[in-house]
Amino acid sequence: MTLRTTTLATLLALVAAPTFAESSAVTGIKLAAGQKFFDAECHRCHAIDATDKSYGPPLEGVIGRRAGSVEGYPYSEALKSAGFFWTEPALKAWMEDNKGLVPGTKMRHVGITDPVEQEFILTWLRQAAKAN
Repeated sequence: MTLRTTTLATLLALVAAPTFAESSAVTGIKLAAGQKFFDAECHRCHAIDATDKSYGPPLEGVIGRRAGSVEGYPYSEALKSAGFFWTEPALKAWMEDNKGLVPGTKMRHVGITDPVEQEFILTWLRQAAKAN
């Protein structure tokens, strides 16, 4: 069993039960998992902090930002003219099939299809944005 499969199965069991309010322990688990998934899937090309060097555009403040709008980053024409904002549903669609969402983008296909993994990454991105 891979680390990803084991982690997802354990975390899904912990967070799948309906609750009225998420406990700080569950939030902590989601943040830790989100950081691991971000590091494994996204960090090789993206930094959070805009002052850190990265191949792709920084993801600081990505939620709510217009797609293709980081000043100085050489986006594809397709992404610059996509005309949408990075909402959480848009980010999930991008993680799942970025080339399907924006044909002509220059970013390689991501392929994070598991909705739990997507949610953990978004949980971590939300927290990381608050910290910066």
